[in-house]
Amino acid sequence: MSIARKVLAAAALVAAAAAHAQVPPTVRLIVGYAAGGPVDQGARMVAPFLAKELGTNVIVENKPGANGTTAGDLVAKSTPDGATLWFAASPPVTISPNLQKLPFDVAKDIVPVAPLVSYYNVLVINKDLPFKSLKDLIDYAKANPGKVSYGSAGVGGSNHLSGELLAARTGTKMLHVPYKGNAPAMTDVIGGQLTMMFDIISTARSYIAGDKVRAIAVTSPTRNSSLPNVPTMTESGIPDYEVGGWFALFASSKTPPALVSRLSQATANALKDPELKAKLEAAGFEVWQGTPDAVAARATKERAMWSTVTKDIKVE
Repeated sequence: MSIARKVLAAAALVAAAAAHAQVPPTVRLIVGYAAGGPVDQGARMVAPFLAKELGTNVIVENKPGANGTTAGDLVAKSTPDGATLWFAASPPVTISPNLQKLPFDVAKDIVPVAPLVSYYNVLVINKDLPFKSLKDLIDYAKANPGKVSYGSAGVGGSNHLSGELLAARTGTKMLHVPYKGNAPAMTDVIGGQLTMMFDIISTARSYIAGDKVRAIAVTSPTRNSSLPNVPTMTESGIPDYEVGGWFALFASSKTPPALVSRLSQATANALKDPELKAKLEAAGFEVWQGTPDAVAARATKERAMWSTVTKDIKVE
């Protein structure tokens, strides 16, 4: 048999094994943040479509804590049968390892299953504040060191470092207040206990549309189609300011490759469903079709990037 035929035969065997890999009757998507936040909402959008592809029950469970890494630790130490998957945002995989000692190794104890979406943040402020632009906010912050406060989903989260990066780029001192998720932080921005926060566009849109908060700038390189009237950070006077992230599914690294392949293909098929795609895009997400290897490569690259940023920013 020629080498080419051997390769094709091996590929066919892998595909067949994946197709017949046993999926548990119930699959749990573990979210590392409080209910109501952007990661939770994304998981609840995806769950029914993934369930349809797998022919099984798919439920969402919230396990907030340790900046989203409690969920990752739970999955890393779970029975490797595909029943427990981490519906992860990128910060616990790319940022947290640079800032804290984790009880699991993100490069060894978990394995990517499938990419899901990419996203960017929007900077919002309490609607009763007089600031109409990012310049107004920065001018106030310069004149009143420590008086501008901002919330995040926890130390080391992308919205925390978005704030640290803004302070560093503008030479201002701002007060960071960590929460166990984006939702409770947003509640305090609305209530006036916080000045501002960076939130994922997908969840912030409803608060902006409902006139509960005021949008100042987006962290994407170009304006977001769902918030066309909101300028970018670069347009607002902060050159080369771009902060984004992504969601992906991970499993215990001990999960059989055929089962990981089965879960990966089911996720890719679910993301191709026009209804799910429309829901995600309407919420401000960009669907990310790719492979587990693409997730691993992106995570490795971004861990290196955030390592440099966190050293420069001096995160407390």
